[in-house]
Amino acid sequence: MSATPRTTATGRRKSAVARVYLRPSVSGEGQQIVVNGESGDDYFNREILMLLVKQPLEATETVGQFDFICNVKGGGKAGQAGAVRHGISRALEAFNPDLRPVLKKGGFLTRDARIKERKKYGQKGARARFQFSKR
Repeated sequence: MSATPRTTATGRRKSAVARVYLRPSVSGEGQQIVVNGESGDDYFNREILMLLVKQPLEATETVGQFDFICNVKGGGKAGQAGAVRHGISRALEAFNPDLRPVLKKGGFLTRDARIKERKKYGQKGARARFQFSKR
């Protein structure tokens, strides 16, 4: 076991689930985000997704103070980035409860519950219907 304290949290978005492990940065560089064994920049190959992931850190002014190890599964890259962001926010709150007002005001602790609506039986899709034929 490592000597540094470790905080865990779970983040969810659409059908993606992220387990996030936070620990204070022991190296000088800090803010190392590892997702499924790869660096965050390599895993989320779009820059906008990494900006999304780092939002809670910028809001709480804790950039460079923590290292994050994330295991994420399900969904696509955008949903996974949202799940990691939610998990990072919850881990920060668990590590330091004084950060809760800032995270809550930014909307980082709220789970985005929008998921795909299920297809209904006897119909073409969730909302789509088969075309009605009068004759």
